[in-house]
Amino acid sequence: MANPSLLILAGDGIGPEVMAEVKKIIGWFGTKRGVHFDVSEDLVGGCAYDVHGTPLHDDTMAKALQVDAVLLGAVGGPKYDTLDFSVKPERGLLRLRKEMDLFSNLRPAQCFDALADFSSLKRDIVAGLDIVIVRELTSGVYFGEPRGIFPDNEGGRVGVNTQRYTTNEIRRVARSAFELARRRNNKVCSMEKANVMESGILWREEVQWVHDNEYPDVELSHMYADAGAMQLTRWPKQFDVIVTDNLFGDLLSDLAAMLTGSLGMLPSASLGAPAANGRPKALYEPVHGSAPDITGKGLANPIACILSFAMALRYSFDLGDEAARVEAAVEKVLADGLRTADLMGPEGGTPISTTGMGDAIIAALDASL
Repeated sequence: MANPSLLILAGDGIGPEVMAEVKKIIGWFGTKRGVHFDVSEDLVGGCAYDVHGTPLHDDTMAKALQVDAVLLGAVGGPKYDTLDFSVKPERGLLRLRKEMDLFSNLRPAQCFDALADFSSLKRDIVAGLDIVIVRELTSGVYFGEPRGIFPDNEGGRVGVNTQRYTTNEIRRVARSAFELARRRNNKVCSMEKANVMESGILWREEVQWVHDNEYPDVELSHMYADAGAMQLTRWPKQFDVIVTDNLFGDLLSDLAAMLTGSLGMLPSASLGAPAANGRPKALYEPVHGSAPDITGKGLANPIACILSFAMALRYSFDLGDEAARVEAAVEKVLADGLRTADLMGPEGGTPISTTGMGDAIIAALDASL
């Protein structure tokens, strides 16, 4: 069988630095575990604009559609702030999501015990936290028509955005959440605003339909999104998988991210429909940005990018045991007190560079054999 294929788009800022550590781990799997990948690399974001005059070249887009998974570092930087909106670095990422039809965004919020004190919440509330928010990514109020700013009848202006969902759009992301729950603790909470929005009523009815007809074995509950935000800060460990729409998912996933204390720790996956080989179209990326203020200083935390690769092992390549191996290596390094600059707190720790963190994780992987 051919090796699974992986396109690396390191991007801008700290993207190349953190991706270099991921490439070490990819190499480790080939050498130590006999797990090989056909890896190709290309440009996205500002670096692509510098070379091609566009944040994503058509040839790169074609490669992304052909491979089994795409792993992205980060895009953007102050150098590109004055560019026209149509060619800003972020447009490259948005084009990837759109043309790959990545409708299901998975945002884990996991709090390692060694970092529980970094959260703004009490240790007992967040220690051991492990939840995933599944956000619908390609529809809803960010894409609905009509939209725009128009003159009104009173000499002023009116801003219009349209919240719109179809049966198919809701059912396919619900299936993604239920499938994920079956791999975890078999529990889904769907969040919307069915009390004040017709789209929320439809969302609740369609998620319930998918549960009743296709996933009756998975526990399903419903919650209004504002109440869900309160519950996430009150007792987040009551949840396992949360599924919600584009707008509420945007808000709730950022709220959940800060429960863990550091954006440098958080991976994400954006998944589409399964291809002919059964693997979903997939884009994996850390949640953090390009961090131009620390670029080139060896301060960047590579863990979010490394954990994004672990998500690829689990969801694109069906290598859950190997994904768990990577996650356990990260947890071991943190438990040993090794810290990049963003993780240094009042309790101290051993300061370590970007490459030092990557090397330490490799050593922990070696020790796992």
